Amino acid sequence: MLNQSTFTLVNPQNGNLGFKLEDHSRFDHIQRHNYFTLIWIMEGSGELKADFSEYTFPSNSLLAFSPYQPFMISKATGIKGVAIHFHSDFFCILKHHQEISCNGILFNNIYNPPITSIDSSSEATLKMVLGQIKTEMQNPALAQYELLISYLKIFLITASRLKALQQPEAQKATATNKEPFILQNLKDAIEQHFRTKHSASNYADLLNITPKALAKITKTHFNKTLTDLISERIIVEAKRELYLTNKPVKEIASELGYEDEHYFSRFFKTNADVSPQLYRETVGFARGTA
Repeated sequence: MLNQSTFTLVNPQNGNLGFKLEDHSRFDHIQRHNYFTLIWIMEGSGELKADFSEYTFPSNSLLAFSPYQPFMISKATGIKGVAIHFHSDFFCILKHHQEISCNGILFNNIYNPPITSIDSSSEATLKMVLGQIKTEMQNPALAQYELLISYLKIFLITASRLKALQQPEAQKATATNKEPFILQNLKDAIEQHFRTKHSASNYADLLNITPKALAKITKTHFNKTLTDLISERIIVEAKRELYLTNKPVKEIASELGYEDEHYFSRFFKTNADVSPQLYRETVGFARGTA
């Protein structure tokens, strides 16, 4: 149903949200969606909780969240803005990675804050795109889907270029022709395989590079070992499951590739400083916002 500030397309096959544009959205409680979300804060400021970190953001900030990534905006002052939501069934960023390169930059990047500063030049482009999207959704016609995809691509490419410029890792990576691709492929590989592949050698094999060379690149650009990066991704997912579900620790461990619940608990405690059960009882995201 369309109104002045909300425009929605629903997937007719399953009834799920396909694409949605809404003005002046409120996100003052925990959000965890099965689709991608972009929130452009045009006016005002506030604080953002995303996964297990907290950030402050000024006006003209773009916040980007992947499916199932928990987030919440708090201490908001005078906020006005717009949110774009899209399901991967509507537009798959992995399928179109070569065209828009937003995976690992805007989305699915646990190594950098999910915030991009919008400059004046990009602001004009993004506002033009939003205007086109609103017009198209108010007056649907032939090839509406194709036009909306085109506008979404322009929005994502513009935002991804800005975010890449604002990431120190991205700027360092331009020093060589080879390393940026290895770094991106590494992040993609971890995102895809962290539930089943836990060793550094696994990822060296996947990327067809020696473990020593991959370790050097990882240390140079992330100042962390490859094992650290893999462990961080596993812990992020474990924490999400602990505070957002009632699954037993044993089930969470199994889903993350650990058949031995006790080994998983020791691994979690080593990396999170508390046991899984204690984290669930005392540090959970929902508890922290009560």
